[in-house]
Amino acid sequence: MSPPNPEDDPVHKGLHDLGRQIDESATSATEARDEDPVVQSASPTPTEATGEDADAEMPWPSASPAETPEPRHTPPDAAQPEGERGAAGAAASASASAAAASATFEADPADNPVERGLHELGRQIDEAERNGGAGGGGNGGGGGRDTRGAGGPAHAAPKKKRSTRRKVVYVLGSIFLVLVLIAGAAAGYAWYLNDQIHRISLHNLSDSPSKGADAGTENILMIGSTSRCALKVQNPQFGLCSQGVTGVNSDVVMILHLNPANNSLSILSIPRDLFVPNARSDGANKVDAALYQGPDQLIAAIEEDFGIPIQHFVELNFDSFMNVVNALGGIHMYFPEPIFDSYSGLNIQTTGCIGLNGTSALEVVRARHLQYKPPGVTTTDPYYWPPEAESDLARIRRDHEFLRVLASAVKAKGIDNPITDQALVSGVVGDLTVDSGFSLSNMVSLVLTYHGVDVNSAPQLTLPVQVDQFGSYTYKGGSYGNIEFPAEPQDRTAVDQFLGLNANADTYSGGALPSPSTVTVSVMNGSGSSNQASQTAASLKALGFNIGTVGDTTPVGREAETVVYYSSKTHANLAAAQAVANSMSGAVLMAMDPTQVQSGSQVTVVTGTQFSVNPPPATVTPSGTTGAGGGTTTTTAPTTTTSTSSGSSGPFQPTTSTVEPLAPWDPRSCTAKGGEGP
Repeated sequence: MSPPNPEDDPVHKGLHDLGRQIDESATSATEARDEDPVVQSASPTPTEATGEDADAEMPWPSASPAETPEPRHTPPDAAQPEGERGAAGAAASASASAAAASATFEADPADNPVERGLHELGRQIDEAERNGGAGGGGNGGGGGRDTRGAGGPAHAAPKKKRSTRRKVVYVLGSIFLVLVLIAGAAAGYAWYLNDQIHRISLHNLSDSPSKGADAGTENILMIGSTSRCALKVQNPQFGLCSQGVTGVNSDVVMILHLNPANNSLSILSIPRDLFVPNARSDGANKVDAALYQGPDQLIAAIEEDFGIPIQHFVELNFDSFMNVVNALGGIHMYFPEPIFDSYSGLNIQTTGCIGLNGTSALEVVRARHLQYKPPGVTTTDPYYWPPEAESDLARIRRDHEFLRVLASAVKAKGIDNPITDQALVSGVVGDLTVDSGFSLSNMVSLVLTYHGVDVNSAPQLTLPVQVDQFGSYTYKGGSYGNIEFPAEPQDRTAVDQFLGLNANADTYSGGALPSPSTVTVSVMNGSGSSNQASQTAASLKALGFNIGTVGDTTPVGREAETVVYYSSKTHANLAAAQAVANSMSGAVLMAMDPTQVQSGSQVTVVTGTQFSVNPPPATVTPSGTTGAGGGTTTTTAPTTTTSTSSGSSGPFQPTTSTVEPLAPWDPRSCTAKGGEGP
């Protein structure tokens, strides 16, 4: 898709025109305050969306919260308190800022150039769409109206179908929805939003590349925080901060990739139970545990262990998520089978298209201990229903489907111009946290660049993993519960697809990785298997790497990842580590730790229990020189294996896929008539 022509794009022209009006309005307000510092009257702050009447317009049955059985188990976060976040001060500051910001504008819209501009911009966009979607971007210009059947929730009111090319799709996740909605609304509520959004200083973010295949691209880390102490209103259903539920983990870890060169975007989910070397500053843990030490640590873990540069950070909590759904008037999902989760509070006892408000939608996306009632099961006691085999990965699968449903709800509501939807914006900004470098101009730029993208066609990927089958994982004497190991080369392939790079490209520059002959590697036996270090070193040498120290180190446990260590996060060290990691298969990860890197080497490999070194590429040599029998002979070097099996009968399940289809019991979209959607 070609970028929209600013001269023909009412959104582009309108936003810039509103920016000028806002500047004039702010200047006038400043001069007025200089003359009379006491503000006699102020516009009320936008009303926060609640779930009180969220299902009022829904013709389909809504989930009943009254029948939810009490959990028989202690939620995991309650059993593992992990500290408390100081959110009260931030909330109080945001509230005070909102009150101050709202005083900038007069209550009468007739006297407010910003309000007039908002209505005028909305009128321009509607008129442009009725006339064929001027400025809609490449591939044929205007585009006609969409004549397909309605695809949104059943409660959507009948209306003229708008051009799909002109539909402004602002959802690629509940978090990205809010991010871009705020970006669009920033033109109308710039000062109000700027005071409301909580900004934090982060030091591990990377600069956007300025040259190479990925020049101008950005990766935005988006998380859903489990912090109960950050909630303005405590909810016993989620666990109370006052009762010790103080864990701060990331329920959802998603990365949004934006490429302005082709107006494309993609999303990658990282399973929260993936065990990584640099999850904490003091060592290994599940990746979701990094947030306990703050967003900077989570950013560092993703950059150092996966080689994915992060340019911006966005965090939402439970309140923000519920307010998004409630501001839309709720959403509908089709439940093919009854499902239940005692931890999240989800309890759907019937099938069909069911209306969800913010609270019940949160129960759906948080469910990772789900039980379902398949055909043949007659008991109505959900505690006796069979549990699904996957927890972490199943939740990601359902969350991706939820995002598609949410996008359809936005379309069905007609929010082609989110500037006009005050409830949606005001319901989330007070709970939104972003990095201090994510300015309003950055957010508006996102809208101008991506407002014509159809996110339903954008890739939504999940990093492949190996799920353990042995129960609680023991690492250096500590117990970490159920975990997941990485899986190469599937992980590398997923990251390359997510970033839009060619195979084996440098993920930071988009260029080629260094030649093996320029990289010196040391190998340390970290599993205790006989001769593992020397065998691995010989295999790497066969690939062209220079070999440094070969020795032993203390094993971390019965099962262990193979870690490719480098000493510092320079481009040369990262690229060298990627070149070595890309030469292996199995449970292989990178990590930055100068204490692990042997002297004289750029990279040190500490071997584990689930890996192999890839064989050298096949060589082609002549087998004849004359006559009809002349030809070539292909010689393939044998695979050098230094790992144990990770099949279904071993310690790990087979590697998961990047895109997993819905299970028969998973909720999904509804048709316009309340049936099961695609």
